[in-house]
Amino acid sequence: MTIFWHRRDLRTNDNAGLFAALRKEKSVQAIFIFDQNILDELKENDQRVLYIHQHIQKLKEQYQSLGSDLWVFYGKPLNVFKELIKENKIEKVYTNRDYEPYAKTRDESIESMLSEKGIPFLTLKDHVIFEKNEVLKGDGDPYRVFTPYMRTWKEKLTPFYLKSYPTKKYFKHLNQVKEPSSLITLKSMGFKNKQTQEFPSLSAADEVIKNYEKTRDIPAIKGTSRMSLHLRFGTVSIRELCRQGKSNEKYFNELIWRDFYQMILYHFPDSATESFKSKYDNIPWENDEKNFQAWCEGKTGYPIVDAGMRELNETGYMHNRVRMIVASFLTKHLLTDWRLGEAYFAEKLLDYEMASNVGGWQWAASSGVDAQPYFRVFNPTSQMEKFDPDKKYIKKWVKEYGTSDYPDPIVAHKKARQKAIDTYKESINS
Repeated sequence: MTIFWHRRDLRTNDNAGLFAALRKEKSVQAIFIFDQNILDELKENDQRVLYIHQHIQKLKEQYQSLGSDLWVFYGKPLNVFKELIKENKIEKVYTNRDYEPYAKTRDESIESMLSEKGIPFLTLKDHVIFEKNEVLKGDGDPYRVFTPYMRTWKEKLTPFYLKSYPTKKYFKHLNQVKEPSSLITLKSMGFKNKQTQEFPSLSAADEVIKNYEKTRDIPAIKGTSRMSLHLRFGTVSIRELCRQGKSNEKYFNELIWRDFYQMILYHFPDSATESFKSKYDNIPWENDEKNFQAWCEGKTGYPIVDAGMRELNETGYMHNRVRMIVASFLTKHLLTDWRLGEAYFAEKLLDYEMASNVGGWQWAASSGVDAQPYFRVFNPTSQMEKFDPDKKYIKKWVKEYGTSDYPDPIVAHKKARQKAIDTYKESINS
């Protein structure tokens, strides 16, 4: 028997690792592991677990309709594989690569254990278009600036890289199961089952992509594709989305940013917790607990910031433009360490992806790869007037806006801006 291990690729179509396993092997058994190392750190109402659980159920039903099944486990991956090997004659294990630090460590330990048993651990590229060392500078070093990376990325792109993997052709090689198993319940893993919001399908995103450059910055309308959640868990193939996204250059470039940040995390894993520009770790963050709490709760007295944080807290999502505004406000106006904001997003965002999230936060804090200059400080009032002039977004999320119940600003913009610039300047030049 050959194992295919689903992780960030919750689909049977256009799946590189699944395709390789089915094409080369016979009797391929798909598995998924609810990773206890990750889940033990989450709260009982974490909507990401619910989202995954719902898609695992759909995936399981797909396999069962093909006469097979998806074996689902809850535990520590290394222990799960040890048990699998004891109970089954496993010849090979296939999976798609994951580039986050924990995933790399996890996979190395599993590969080592399997190797001792003489079982090959085969990994494929599926989550990105280009990975690792596929897009490098002429001298062989990784890019640190997006625009030249993007140019080389586009030069390298041929139709081959966007082709779908025709897994359907080889479904006959799936392990046939006489008695399908039932899915482990959320309750048994310590999570609550509650209603989650629906995210747009790929077909629904098509109209948005066509007009993306005109609508992407307006939080009051559905002007972004909201494909980030699908990409995070692989419920949509990046190749399929790129084929669709090529019709709009601005949108297509955003997908390239995603590859860029994944490449940065791979080459510079320390950037997950340390500033890419090391001198920015000299900044004496104030980390005022009261101010941070006001930011978390959406009670800063700056409507666009508060609307964004309340949208996040209620739905697990925040509009892309607003993400930049709230990140700039926390790191510059409140002089709060970007890691605190990044951790809060990691806890709340349904579409949380380490590479893009860390990259975005360090961009806002001016400490990251190809980041905005430290003296650029978003004016939250100007941003509101420019991108939500009718206050539709504000009024949706900040019900008390315009009344005496709405708080006064916790800091004055002009004073906070100058303080941030002075603090940054002194710290990075000392």
